[in-house]
Amino acid sequence: MRTIIITGLLLTALGCTQKDPTAFLMDARWVDLTHAFEENTLYWPTNTPFSKDTVFYGITDKGYFYASFIYTAEEHGGTHFDAPLHFGHPDSPTVEQIPLQQLMGPGVVVDVSEKALSDRDYLVSVSDFLEWESQYGTMPDQSIILLQTGYGQFWPDPLSYTGTDLTGEEAVAHLRFPGLDPDAAQWLVDNRKINAIGLDTPSIDRGQSVYFKAHRILCHAEITIYENVANLDKLPDSGSFIMALPMKIKGGSGAPLRIIAMVP
Repeated sequence: MRTIIITGLLLTALGCTQKDPTAFLMDARWVDLTHAFEENTLYWPTNTPFSKDTVFYGITDKGYFYASFIYTAEEHGGTHFDAPLHFGHPDSPTVEQIPLQQLMGPGVVVDVSEKALSDRDYLVSVSDFLEWESQYGTMPDQSIILLQTGYGQFWPDPLSYTGTDLTGEEAVAHLRFPGLDPDAAQWLVDNRKINAIGLDTPSIDRGQSVYFKAHRILCHAEITIYENVANLDKLPDSGSFIMALPMKIKGGSGAPLRIIAMVP
């Protein structure tokens, strides 16, 4: 029943008047907002990056082809999901505890690329959200806000994307990329009912952040976060529907994320 209700709300939100919802969904345009995980995938400089090794690849002694691989990676890297536990408190929800309803919602794409590309330290502000609302109306309840900074075009070049090609602890002080103003994060918590917020940079807090206040505000409010989101330039500012499904890691503070958008 819950799935039927969600599907009905989805179709209503997207203006579907067809009797056959399956046909509507099949005819929609789907956009993959996920970077593939491979050896060049960008991770926080101090995190364990993605690696993949071969378990077996070839013809078995029984005469048939078989392939299997093993991979290692930290939760937070590539296109990934931050659960409230990440910067909340010890009892904050973990990845597998997030309700399915919170993993989907109307897409709100706030394009600040012109400002952010001219200022690597740009902070997305309340005025940016109000400017969006002046064109499209109040952000829908349960929406997923995606901040388009324009930095997705630099993936996976570390220097252009993150501001440094150094690795390890030494790199952290050199990170330079846009993020969300903590005051704007608090404004969203106090004034809007959103499911999640994401962006096309490595962190919801800008690269020069030390205290990660935007993370802390959002995680304490149990709003989930998506980072290193791809292809935001392929979405309309309003009218898409987002589905974001993290790997279901029990007790996880985050997880690799497969995020897609439906555009009617």
